[in-house]
Amino acid sequence: MTEFNRAYRQTLLAGRLTLGLMTPTTRATRANAAMADLEHERRAAQLADALGFAALWTRDVPVMVPQGEEISVLDEPFIWLATLAASTQQIALGTAAAVLPLRHPLHVAKAALSLNRLSQDRFILGLGSGDREAEFAIFKEDIAMRAETFRERWNIVRSALSPEPAERALLHDATGGYDLMAPPSSRIGMLVVGSARQSLQWTATHSDGWATYHRDEARQQGRIGLWQTALRERAGSEPKPFVQSLQLDLLERADAPAEPIELGLRTGRDALIAYLDRMEDAGVSHVLLNLLRGPRPAMDVINELGRDVLPRLQGQARTPAA
Repeated sequence: MTEFNRAYRQTLLAGRLTLGLMTPTTRATRANAAMADLEHERRAAQLADALGFAALWTRDVPVMVPQGEEISVLDEPFIWLATLAASTQQIALGTAAAVLPLRHPLHVAKAALSLNRLSQDRFILGLGSGDREAEFAIFKEDIAMRAETFRERWNIVRSALSPEPAERALLHDATGGYDLMAPPSSRIGMLVVGSARQSLQWTATHSDGWATYHRDEARQQGRIGLWQTALRERAGSEPKPFVQSLQLDLLERADAPAEPIELGLRTGRDALIAYLDRMEDAGVSHVLLNLLRGPRPAMDVINELGRDVLPRLQGQARTPAA
């Protein structure tokens, strides 16, 4: 049985649904392309840690290429998470997702190993294939080859993030026999985020879990069924987590009914709890909440989620992992 690090165990192998938060918790627009307020984000991370959220996540957007009315003005993800790690104690830290075809695999592996060590085994590496043509052109990478590039680089990173000598052979082939740093004491979990241009069978075989987007419940249950089938066919029924994101506009009225928004829900907390319970019953291990859609201050929403939602999920109180 594979021994995973603390972050993976407490977030994805908890035996019930856990909740994480996307950071930063403030949104930039074309009219307000400001960097995140670091002190605010530190306080938000500390609050989430104290309330028992399982993980903090961040995205990798190498270049400020606008998408619609929004523009991403994000810090380098590994450095950003290291800053949050220094402000927290228990909560896991993850990328959702680093764009692997735009990064050298040895640099990704070194950053992941370092962040995992410095955070005391609190790191999860989520990787994606990228979708912005402008970025591929800037980095002089062929976007048409991103599926193949993703697989090749994934295998090298996987080798570096394993403590097992047999699995580390590919890393040593890439470095001429050298290590990047001391091997981790336990396996650092690696998630495929989105499709990454791979088949679900490839993801089931090679990843430690799959993270995808919010869909209406019937469609999501269908995706979970496909994932479970792929695990039976390619992973010997080894349990591997299904993770989903959720854009959340949490209304102040607790009994407000849920209504769909793009990639998420506008809802009061009672309907949110019922939705999360159904997702857990369907097989979701972790829900990554993005709080950028609503007008309420992020700290208010985090407080309400921690106080009134986390303890009521499936009727169980949250017990942080040791």
